[in-house]
This record gives sequence, structure tokens and C-alpha cells, in this order.
Amino acid sequence: MAISAREAAHRAASDAERIAWVDEQDNLLGGLPRAELRERGLIGRGTFILLFNSAGLLCVHRRTLSKAIYPGYWDVAAGGMVGEGESYAESAARELHEELGIAGVALHEHGRFFFDVPGNRLWCAVYAAVSDAPLRLQPEEVLEARFIAPQQALEEALGKPYCPDSLQALRLYLAARA
Repeated sequence: MAISAREAAHRAASDAERIAWVDEQDNLLGGLPRAELRERGLIGRGTFILLFNSAGLLCVHRRTLSKAIYPGYWDVAAGGMVGEGESYAESAARELHEELGIAGVALHEHGRFFFDVPGNRLWCAVYAAVSDAPLRLQPEEVLEARFIAPQQALEEALGKPYCPDSLQALRLYLAARA
């Protein structure tokens, strides 16, 4: 399936964005274009925002086919790369608003982890938020969204393509609450 011109333009702009570049201990080294960070196998910073409704259901969404990493996969978290000069918290608020249209909600951090697979090396901060506001999906990044029980997402991931980095974020969140 081909991507739209709008998605292609969004992908090109995304690849050029300057991202926080860090070492294996999450020490800031500077900023690099997203595509260069990936191509060179360097480490960036990322945020994962688990959005729940007041009934405790988790928002899962399907990524567009234009995404550089995990295109078309289901994702349990809004989020993305931390921009150069941006904090984890600033990135989390920005990404939640951009991808799902949710702003002005309390974001609670639930830990950090290092995710390291070829083509996707990240220091990750995990946040959670609760909102019953209507979702406004970013068409360049999100195809569809729905709310399900967190455990259902983990079960679905056994048979459907889910983003492994955000699944790790969900597992960290659930383990801390157990």
C-alpha cells in the first residue's frame, strides 16, 4: 500500500528533525537529525505516554504505513523522540497533543529504560495520563485508535504486530503498579 504525499512530506520533515543524542548512560551528547541517528546506530531519547480513560482502559492505536520504524504496527503509547533542547516531560506533553489531540492533562512519570535493537536505540521515559476527552488523531501518524484493557494489549501482541518498545514501556508501568 502506497503512502500519501502528505505522509511522505511528514516523513521527510520528521527525518530531518534534530533529536536529543545521548550515550548508553543517558548523558546528553548534543543533537542530530533523526535519520542520521538511526543510520549511524546512535542512541536518542524517546517518550511513551500511556493514555487511559477514567474506566482504566488503555488507548491503543495503529501507526501509519509511512512511519520509519514499525509502520502499520499497533502501539500502546503515544510518544516519540525527544527534540534537541527539549526535556522528557516537554516531549511527552507535545507528543500526546500531536498524536492524539490530548492536552492540559497531568502526566505522571513511571520510570525510564534503555531499549536497544538494531535501528532503534533509545533511552525511554514512561508517562501515564487519564483523559475522557475525545481523541483527535494526527492523520500522518495514526490510522485508528481504540480503548482496551492493558492486559488485552499484551495478549493481542502475541498474534498481532505491536511496537516492542512501547510494550516494554507498558510492562514497566504494570510492574511498578503490581
